[in-house]
Amino acid sequence: MNRNGHTAEDGTPDNIVAVPYRPTPGSPPGAEVLDFPRLAARARSHGLDPYRPRRPAFHELLTVTTGTLRCSVDFNTVDLTPGSWLWVRPGQVLQFLTHLSEAGGTAILFPPGFLSTPTAAITGAQDHTRCRLLRPTARQTPALGHIRRALEESYRDITALPLKAHIEAMRSLLSALLLHLAHPDGSPSPGSPGDEPFHRFRQAVEESFCHTHRVEEYAARLGYSVRTLTRATRAAAGCGAKRFIDDRILLEAKRLLAHTALPPAVIGERIGFHHATAFSAFFRRRTGTTPTAFRTWAAGAPSAARHPAGTQVTPGDPSEDLS
Repeated sequence: MNRNGHTAEDGTPDNIVAVPYRPTPGSPPGAEVLDFPRLAARARSHGLDPYRPRRPAFHELLTVTTGTLRCSVDFNTVDLTPGSWLWVRPGQVLQFLTHLSEAGGTAILFPPGFLSTPTAAITGAQDHTRCRLLRPTARQTPALGHIRRALEESYRDITALPLKAHIEAMRSLLSALLLHLAHPDGSPSPGSPGDEPFHRFRQAVEESFCHTHRVEEYAARLGYSVRTLTRATRAAAGCGAKRFIDDRILLEAKRLLAHTALPPAVIGERIGFHHATAFSAFFRRRTGTTPTAFRTWAAGAPSAARHPAGTQVTPGDPSEDLS
C-alpha cells in the first residue's frame, strides 16, 4: 500500500495528496498571508498542482474581495463571494474548482499549534472535521477588514520587529480575526463549548479512529465513564459518542473512496475493519449504498466539468456549517 500519494498503473492516485506545512523560503515561521496568485505559485513551488484535491496538514483561511472562488471541501461545494470566509481545517480534502485568477482575495495559512490554547478552544480550531463558511454581519465587516489588512502588512514587513515579536504580533492579529469570525454579534461558537471531556475525546478519536471504534476503549484511556463521554459529546456535537466515532470513520471512508483508487477492502482495513464484509455493512447501514456505488457516484459528479484541470469531485450544497 502506497502512502506517499503516488499513482496506480491507470493513472489514478492511490492516496490523497498530503501536504505538510512548509513555510515559503525566506518567510518567518507561523502564519503566511498570501494573495491568490501567490497561493497558486506557492503550491507549484512545492511540486503541487494547485487544482488537484489535496489534504493540507495546516489551516487555510480564505476570503474573497472580488469575483467568486468555487471550492470543494469534503463533499460540499462552496462559492466564496466578496466578504465571505472559508475556514478549512487540517486533514480536510480541499479542491479549487475555478481558477484562482478569477477572484481576488487572501489566504492565511497556519499550522496546528500556532494559536494559543485558549484561542484554539474558543474558536473550535481543534475540530478537524468541521468546515465553516462564514458570512460576517455588516457590523463585523469593518473590523475584519482592518485586521486582515494589518495581517497582510505585518507579514510583508518582517523587518519592522524582532523575529519573536513579529511572530507574536502575527499570532495576536490572527487570534483577533478568528475570534471575531467565531462569534458573530457576540454569539457563542457552535460546537466548541469549554467541555474538557469532549475536547479530549475528540482529539483521541482523531488520533485513533483507524484503530479502535469502541467508546469503552476511549473512556478507559481518558479516565472517564462511557456515560460522561456520551453526555459531553451530545452537548457539544449533538450526537452520542458512538455516533461521533462512526461519523469520523465514515468521513474518512468517503474521502478515500472519492479521491483514491484503493480497493474498498483496503480502505476498510485502513480505517479499522478487519473484514471487507464488515466495512461494506457499516457503509451501507450509514449511507444506504455500497462503497463501490458511492465511488461510482463520486466519479460522475457534475461539478468536475467546472474544474480547470478536469479532475473529478463530488457535489454538495453550500451551507453555513459544512460538517
